[in-house]
Amino acid sequence: MRARAPSVDAAGAEATVTLRFAVFDDAPDLLRLAQLDSAEPVSEPILVGEVSGRMVAALSLADGRAIADPFVLSGNVVELLRARARQLSGTGRRRLRARRRRRGIGRRLVPQ
Repeated sequence: MRARAPSVDAAGAEATVTLRFAVFDDAPDLLRLAQLDSAEPVSEPILVGEVSGRMVAALSLADGRAIADPFVLSGNVVELLRARARQLSGTGRRRLRARRRRRGIGRRLVPQ
């Protein structure tokens, strides 16, 4: 999943934000993030956020804990990771369905 970030990098161009699942080769970058954030590494499964190819944040799907590079404006990336985690868990869809049921939207008019 790629998105354009509203932030601007040092060169003055828009940065590309990539959200993806962590893989085995990401272990050194995840350890670096945890050390920079003065936190324990996050547990698997993990979503990571990269800005222009550099990992700046990670989110555990197991417990929702996030770590991020404190020397980079990474708050927006963490929010994107949390939104993606909600999509993956389906909680956003469940809320939408519940809201539609309360409003009577999407009900079958003819019983089957």
